[in-house]
Amino acid sequence: MEVKLNGQLYELPEHVTTIQELLDHLKLSNRIVIVEVNKEIVQKSDYGNHIRERDEIEMIHFVGGG
Repeated sequence: MEVKLNGQLYELPEHVTTIQELLDHLKLSNRIVIVEVNKEIVQKSDYGNHIRERDEIEMIHFVGGG
């Protein structure tokens, strides 16, 4: 399935069908992440929702440093 991830076309592996699985796949599940799907912010409690073909997904994660 193909989605637009942070402005770039991205082919999801077959096993990735939810937001949580995408976060796991990208190794972002242990970080603070803001997820937006089709211009709507997704609450963490809804990360089990399924991703659909051509969804536009934006992810912002925070990086510490000084």
